[in-house]
Amino acid sequence: SPFPNSGFVPSLFDSPMERYVKARQSVQRFTLVQLGKCCFDMESDSPRYVVHSYNFFLFPSTLGIRDVEFSLSASSIQFLSHYGFDYNKFLKDGIPYMNEVQEKILRQRLLAGTWKVCSTADRDVMKKAIDEVTSWIAAAKEEDTMILQDLNGYHVLDVQLVLRQALENVWTEPLGDKKVMVKKVSPQHRQLLENSSYDHCQKTLILLSARGFTNLFQILVKAKKPLVGHNMLMDLMHLHDKFYRPLPESYEEFKRNIHNLFPVIIDTKTVTKSVQKKCLFPRVSSLLEVYAVLCSSNLNPKGPPCPVIALASGCSRYAEKESPHEAGYDAFLCGSVLLMSAHLLLCRSTDGAVEADPSFSQYLTVLAEHVNKVNFIRGGVSSINFSGEDAPCRHPPALIVHVRGWPGLTERQIYQVFKARCHFDVRRLSKNQFILLSNKYKHVRLVLRDYRHHPHLQVSVYRHWRHSPSVNCVLQ
Repeated sequence: SPFPNSGFVPSLFDSPMERYVKARQSVQRFTLVQLGKCCFDMESDSPRYVVHSYNFFLFPSTLGIRDVEFSLSASSIQFLSHYGFDYNKFLKDGIPYMNEVQEKILRQRLLAGTWKVCSTADRDVMKKAIDEVTSWIAAAKEEDTMILQDLNGYHVLDVQLVLRQALENVWTEPLGDKKVMVKKVSPQHRQLLENSSYDHCQKTLILLSARGFTNLFQILVKAKKPLVGHNMLMDLMHLHDKFYRPLPESYEEFKRNIHNLFPVIIDTKTVTKSVQKKCLFPRVSSLLEVYAVLCSSNLNPKGPPCPVIALASGCSRYAEKESPHEAGYDAFLCGSVLLMSAHLLLCRSTDGAVEADPSFSQYLTVLAEHVNKVNFIRGGVSSINFSGEDAPCRHPPALIVHVRGWPGLTERQIYQVFKARCHFDVRRLSKNQFILLSNKYKHVRLVLRDYRHHPHLQVSVYRHWRHSPSVNCVLQ
């Protein structure tokens, strides 16, 4: 949609800050359902990269913090279902995660003993467990045990915490991921066990479990390795919001935070745009299409071949079958596209005079102009620069439409008028004036030519000093 105020929709009128405000609202409403991670390790004795690919199903942590609410759009559900997304795995086995603010709340509640079960379904499970144990414990002797069966993974911890909080003469231990052993003990024995290494409910272990995937995120942050993605602005916003801190209101603060977390970011969308300009590369848009072209095309007949990219044993499924829009597979595509694109750019920059086994540092050198520049879809800049100022985008000139003898015309109606010939984003300037923006020069020329003598719509090139209402107000 080309119209403002219609939800999170990219517009050519968007500045980076305006786009961030739109996207922030969307990110705060929706959750992550899956995250892919691929590690590319270059072997020391051969020119090949071994790929370890991982696909994580995620689900917001429900352990002791306010019940998390999120949205799922119908179109997204249909899209993921079409590509075989396993919703049962997401809902039942999703790895928990939390950001620093949520972790702080949980830590405070654990220390204060005000930990609570939030979900109604969870409360039913807890009530059933307490009823079973209280019925059993009345006749049980010290050191007698019973087993609670058929618990989901995160219920194993919840049940233990609730039982220990409710009954001072029980001790609990997990048995795998679906059972809990309950033992009747004296309060004195219980106190000794709580301070021992046998306690599976130590606060540090609870926090470790509740953080879930966030533990891995923190390891990645500490490693400071290059982070590679494709069209990754929304990905970075979700990483910030879900695993670090809630997204700040300030766009510049968001940029600083991301740069501190990941000093080297490479967006393969930005890189492949450069490849398309410098090489005879067909115009393709999706990541899978780019990967297919790079694998099949002989774009570099004179230079040395690209290093071999081999999936490690245990990760060979992606070599046998395409799995588009599965996060782990998309991560594999991102890394592969980056290596192949960097190799192609390196060969072009040296006119083919490249050593047989280029190092990754050589690839980073040729990619330097793209580092920390994340693609910006349809907007006022071509990319977002996470280590500096954003570069303005070179769009065709804006057009202004003066409406005469056609009262009550709306932005949508203006769009429909021009839609038959070309596509413009539309924004109202005043009661009878609208600005049109396009990213194609031929569309601007076409409209200026064909609407020269239109009875109701006078179209001309927009001049800020002539047409801006704020400038006119000052001049008057």
